Amino acid sequence: MSGLELFSLKGKCALITGASGYLGSAMSMALAGAGAHVILNVRQFSRGETLLKSIEACGGSAEILELDVCDERAVQDYFSHKFPGALHILINNAYNGKGGTIESSEAQDYLAAYQISMAASHNIFRAALQALRRAVQESGNASVINVGSMYGLVSPDIRIYDSPVSTNPPFYGAAKAALIQWSRYAACEFGREGIRVNSVSPGPFPSTSVQNQSPDFVSALASRVPMGRVGQACEIAGPILFLASPASAFVNGINLPVDGGWTAW
Repeated sequence: MSGLELFSLKGKCALITGASGYLGSAMSMALAGAGAHVILNVRQFSRGETLLKSIEACGGSAEILELDVCDERAVQDYFSHKFPGALHILINNAYNGKGGTIESSEAQDYLAAYQISMAASHNIFRAALQALRRAVQESGNASVINVGSMYGLVSPDIRIYDSPVSTNPPFYGAAKAALIQWSRYAACEFGREGIRVNSVSPGPFPSTSVQNQSPDFVSALASRVPMGRVGQACEIAGPILFLASPASAFVNGINLPVDGGWTAW
């Protein structure tokens, strides 16, 4: 297999949750650019339209799936009745939350973060399991990629945040840590079937709006990175493409930090 073929996703079907977000869009573009048909999961159809048009303008193939991943019954119905084919790549990227500190957080905040990050990923994986197994039968393996966070590995440096409301919250990191551990467990349970499960843990990837509106905060983030800068959305594409493609055929159960060295200090 040539170098280009190692990273080709031609003929593969990929589903990514949280597809329209800052990093989700970059992941989706990368998958489509490598030849996959990408199912863009969003909660509202309108949120995926711009991304869909961008993919199609570049010659890629995609469709929008309007679905709340926290609705277990809707997720099960989709895979039971509307998705009869093979799913080669599943990326669990959905998250929606707020800021906070331990002192300012309520128990419900932890439950909400766990629901969308951990429980929803578990539910969508179980619902998609037969489709993933069909992919194994068709092409030899399937790849599941769970998007964790460097804050599932280390604590935020709360000194760089202006207020509790703007601080990366403890319930976010706790939920992401759970997802990283779940990924290891799933890798051990399903690896023998040819279903590989890995996680990636993005580091400081402030959105374009944050970079434009809060340069001092971005500079503070950059000062914590051994490379001396924050990440740009396009820089998540390579790690995702690697884990999704045949190039990582014997990679299973890892957590890949994409953080410029933040967690290496």
